Amino acid sequence: FSVGQVVNIKAKVNRAFNSSMEVGIQVSYEDLCSGKHCSICKAYATFVAQGPFGSKVKLKPLTPQTEEEKIEYSIAAERRRMRLVHKDTLKDLLTRSPRETELETRDGSVAVPAEKTRVESVELVLPPHANHQGNTFGGQIMAWMENVATIAASRLCHAHPTLRAIEMFHFRGPSQVGDRLVLKAIVNNAFKHSMEVGVCAEAYGQEMSISRRHINSAFMTFVVLDQEGRPRTLPMVAPEPGEGERRYREASARKKIRLDRKYVVSCKQTEVPLSVPWDQSNKVYLSYNNVSALKTLVAKANWALAREKEKVRMYTLEEDKFLSFRIEMSVHIAASQAFSLLSDLRRRHEWDRHYASAELVQQVDDDDMIYHVVSQTLSHENKPQDFVILASRRKPCSKGDPYVVAFRSVTLPTHPASAGFTRGETLCSGFCIWPESEEMSKVAYYNQATPGYLNYVTTNVAGLSSDFCATFEACEKFLLKNKEDLIMRLQAL
Repeated sequence: FSVGQVVNIKAKVNRAFNSSMEVGIQVSYEDLCSGKHCSICKAYATFVAQGPFGSKVKLKPLTPQTEEEKIEYSIAAERRRMRLVHKDTLKDLLTRSPRETELETRDGSVAVPAEKTRVESVELVLPPHANHQGNTFGGQIMAWMENVATIAASRLCHAHPTLRAIEMFHFRGPSQVGDRLVLKAIVNNAFKHSMEVGVCAEAYGQEMSISRRHINSAFMTFVVLDQEGRPRTLPMVAPEPGEGERRYREASARKKIRLDRKYVVSCKQTEVPLSVPWDQSNKVYLSYNNVSALKTLVAKANWALAREKEKVRMYTLEEDKFLSFRIEMSVHIAASQAFSLLSDLRRRHEWDRHYASAELVQQVDDDDMIYHVVSQTLSHENKPQDFVILASRRKPCSKGDPYVVAFRSVTLPTHPASAGFTRGETLCSGFCIWPESEEMSKVAYYNQATPGYLNYVTTNVAGLSSDFCATFEACEKFLLKNKEDLIMRLQAL
């Protein structure tokens, strides 16, 4: 945006956890002459509540009201989980990435030494830079860090770079009025059309103490645009030995994470294939997308009751190109027990006659499994259908949250489509289980019908509703039959 345009900044607390909270921020601009509105960026900030002398403060729970607030509230727990495993994701990528570094630019000339891009600056924290408690404004520190990062990027490209993305500002500690802030930046790695600049901020007092306090760090992605607004090709970087090579490899891993996150998380459902390719590098984001898609569906407000038969209630939701179903009932079983029984797809055939078998083909971790499922249902080709399904389990993050088991299709190289089956796909389905008491649970199954399935569904709603209800009644019998065995197994552990 440009001078003279109005910048709109909206912020709202999405969810409060024990002592931390997530704040969603949206930035847009308005051109007063043309009336044009445009979204600039979206970010999530995590704040920690602290009492006197740095003691933790337990936050009051937040109660969402609107459908949008309920969606953000529910998915905030998934974003928190993704942040907590970020270091492990990066470490996993580094163990599998090659250690060799390419030291020539794309046109064959010698790469630019990273040392030539190094920048160091010192800023004095004055009263206008701090809040009423004397702590430096976080935004001021971020602005100083962006300044030195831009200079470092300019030294590589010899042009005016444009900031495209910020990986994460990690505030490690405060600084106060009178502190000197040492701001350091260096280009960690340069790719074909983008570069990553690493920035850190250290603080020390007036007494010129030898030990500086590391108070912040971030990784910023820059591009250089030509006159048509297209990214220019950048020279490559020759990392410094030792720490420079580590930063070089970590920058490549972070780029891979950004691309996976952009592809899996940021895209709209109708813009990506239903079965997203699975690999270790995108497992965190596929799991996030799997669970958040189900939680988004659960939080929708316009569910309409289509049928009620004894204890089973069936709801439908018509939205855009999708027709979604929700079938729910109360079952005399503890929520944790129902969660354990329903999260194992290998037992699905015991109550769902549409399932012939389910084989566990990959145990990703304690919460995510990949199954190869064979269905009893015949396709239009008169062949049984099979699926490769990612099952993601989540226990409640806090009181009031449900147990979640989410399903979505993935593509696994070890299990390609075969001539004997018609490969099926599921976009979003799964269970949510709410504890109603120590021995009672509300079990709900959700399924978002894909566009190819929609015509069949809309012409057979009556028959399908009877089939769904009968299947769910069989599910209840399965849960009640197996809960005693499950209790005995848990007690034996």
